[in-house]
Amino acid sequence: MKLNEWLNNEIPTIAKSLEDVHKEYYSIERTIGFEGVERIYKILQNFRSALFPCLCDRFSSDETRINIMIGNKLRTSALDLRDIIEKVLFTNSSDSQLNADEIVINLINKFPEIRRMIQTDIQAAYDGDPATTSTEEILFSYPSIQAISIHRIAHELYKSGVPIIPRIMNEFAHQKTGIDIHPGATIGEYFFIDHGTGVVIGETCTIGKHVKIYQGVTLGAKSFPLDEQGNPIKGIKRHPDIEDHVVIYAGATILGGDTKIGRNSTIGGNIWLTQSVPPNSRVYQSQPSPKIKND
Repeated sequence: MKLNEWLNNEIPTIAKSLEDVHKEYYSIERTIGFEGVERIYKILQNFRSALFPCLCDRFSSDETRINIMIGNKLRTSALDLRDIIEKVLFTNSSDSQLNADEIVINLINKFPEIRRMIQTDIQAAYDGDPATTSTEEILFSYPSIQAISIHRIAHELYKSGVPIIPRIMNEFAHQKTGIDIHPGATIGEYFFIDHGTGVVIGETCTIGKHVKIYQGVTLGAKSFPLDEQGNPIKGIKRHPDIEDHVVIYAGATILGGDTKIGRNSTIGGNIWLTQSVPPNSRVYQSQPSPKIKND
């Protein structure tokens, strides 16, 4: 059979089969689609421009122009975000738009606070890394700042009960930086991830103020409790709590919802912890004994 003949005769049947399979799992009316995902990425870019207006766009330093630019970025992004939230909150009632409006208003109202929080993270990176020369270098080049900036926005949407969108935002940061922070994690001010690659922070993790962690750290869950049908039970505390002024070195793994790292503690590299550590502790491996052989 010739390709053209096959395309004309068979493609409609295959297309219908694909459509039927898709409808078994996703509602066309409810999904934001891959185009919606791209719109969320664009919203994040606009939010970044509003949060850092003098660094993200070229324009006159005139304050009036800056104010207009910030306002335009926020207006455009607020309307786009409202539309997407409406989609993911879709119900048969008429309140979905009202709920979406309130969620977006609450988020934008928190932007000055979010911006101040991000500045504490930038300062923590400057104070915690002797290799840096300026806060601008940190903002432009440190993956930690990109990841935590997006997280602080996504976390507010998560707290408002918005599904899907916060996770898409944080997975965008994950793709860009190698840092995987669930939007449900609660993170205090002056937070710094040095280097960053391979860091995982779980949904129910809480992190206090002035915490510094290094690459490859996992703040995760132990084995999941299952319900009667054998499915993981959702909505329970699964990830550890890290108190203020804690340092966690590279490759450390800290697991469990009942695990707490006390304030002013230091957790050494490649440590595996599933139990709590009291304040002012130092946790480290026994000193390795490397062997050096001269041929």
